[in-house]
Amino acid sequence: MDKQTITIYDVAREAGVSMATVSRVVNGNPNVKPTTRKKVLEVIDRLDYRPNAVARGLASKKTTTVGVIIPDVTNLYFSSLARGIDDIATMYKYNIILANSDENDQKEVQVLNTLLAKQVDGVIFMGNTITDELRAEFSRSRTPVVLAGTVDPDQQVGSVNIDYESATKDSVELLIQNGHKKIAFVSESHDEPINGIYRLNGYKKALEEASIDFDESLVLQSEYTYKVGEAVYDQITKTGATAAIIADDELAVGVLNAALDRGVSVPEEFEIITSNNSRLTEMTRPQLSTVVQPLYDIGAVAMRLLTKMMNKEEVDEKTVTLPYSIEAKGTTKESPNL
Repeated sequence: MDKQTITIYDVAREAGVSMATVSRVVNGNPNVKPTTRKKVLEVIDRLDYRPNAVARGLASKKTTTVGVIIPDVTNLYFSSLARGIDDIATMYKYNIILANSDENDQKEVQVLNTLLAKQVDGVIFMGNTITDELRAEFSRSRTPVVLAGTVDPDQQVGSVNIDYESATKDSVELLIQNGHKKIAFVSESHDEPINGIYRLNGYKKALEEASIDFDESLVLQSEYTYKVGEAVYDQITKTGATAAIIADDELAVGVLNAALDRGVSVPEEFEIITSNNSRLTEMTRPQLSTVVQPLYDIGAVAMRLLTKMMNKEEVDEKTVTLPYSIEAKGTTKESPNL
């Protein structure tokens, strides 16, 4: 028998039971005699029957599948979030379809529509910006959507994040305590609210409270890759900055290594604080001081929030803010006030 065409009807016929009985066995329903269950499972194993999630969904209106849109599957920040999502999805018996959007606005819309066409029950979006086009697609679809590590300034879509403004402010204050007056702020495009609104505001507030003038030349925009670290470090040194807040760990590693390659002593001559506390921060020597984001928890809480929305449970708060801390490791001097 061609296993591509094997249906619940074939299993029922081979096992000599009703399709309802096969369905109960597949779904783990306890109301089946052990001998019957054993017989059905043996037939399922012999025929290599795979329950069709979409076909099951036609009857239940659910596919028990969740789509996860990830901007860069190679970035440890996003993969750490995805791990939290996957573990909670497994706990609640949802399958994950992971889709890479390559940080491309048009591809994000395309990927979203592909997932919706697969009848997913919900979507977790990990992008950098909610474009008007994407927001329109979210609104048009009745499928629940939750953002993980992505902010919706309008708070229309459920989201799980940390307080990026306060985290950046705390980071800058630590460097100011260590005697720095020229601190570079390096992030990706300011079109992204996390960078252009929240982190930048935190940077400016810390300077203002310390009576340090804001200097536009110290604000740099860069892609988040290791390979551009050298060029970014050279840009930082041209500004006269003696310390840097960097919004991505991989980029921070590139900047750190560029400084060390040029004979600069870190943290004695140049200090760095990065933003994500991915495993990369522990792999460098010296280790990178960092904002500690609960990456796994952001993913896990986003998936739990989505399960509530998919099951139409009551949701107390759609915008969830999780706690963070600053961990001063090897790329910052010991602060007298920490």
